[in-house]
Amino acid sequence: MQPIVSGQIVRTYTQTIQARPDEVFPLLCPVREAEWLDGWAETYELIHSASGVAEEGCVFQTWSPDWPTTTWMVTRHDATTREVEFVRVTEGLFATRLRLGVQAARERRSTVSIEYIHTPLNEAGRAFLDTHYHEAAFQEDMAWWERSMNHWLDRGEILRAAEGVS
Repeated sequence: MQPIVSGQIVRTYTQTIQARPDEVFPLLCPVREAEWLDGWAETYELIHSASGVAEEGCVFQTWSPDWPTTTWMVTRHDATTREVEFVRVTEGLFATRLRLGVQAARERRSTVSIEYIHTPLNEAGRAFLDTHYHEAAFQEDMAWWERSMNHWLDRGEILRAAEGVS
C-alpha cells in the first residue's frame, strides 16, 4: 500500500463585484462564464446539464495547452443561499473542492467568497500545485477573475487579457 500523500493546499479570496447578488450568482456557471471570461469558451466543454447551465450534477471538462484535462462536477447549487460547490479532478495529479458564496454588500455590490481546497494525488500532483497554485498565482488569478466579471457587468463585453494587465 502506498503512503498517503500530504500537502493539501487551501486558498481563499473575497471578490467585490459591482452588481447585486441575483445578477452575480448566475454567472458562476461554466456556460455563463464563457460570456465574461476571456478564453473560457475555447477551453471548456459541457458534458451534462439537464437545464443547460450550472445545477447540481452538472459535469464539464476544461483543458489548455499547458494543463492536463480537468473534469468538474457541480456538487451543490443553491440559488436561495447563493452557494455553489464544485469538485474537480485533474487527471493523475490532484482533486479540488471549490466553494463559492455570493453575499449582498452595500450600494448594489456583492462579495464572492471563494475557497479552493487542493489535494495532491501523488508527488507529481504536489509539484504541479507548488508550481501553479502558489499563493501569488492564486491571488493574481482571483483578481483577474474579479476585474473580468466587473468589466463585463459594467460594459457588457469581455475584458481581453492584453487589456486587463495592471
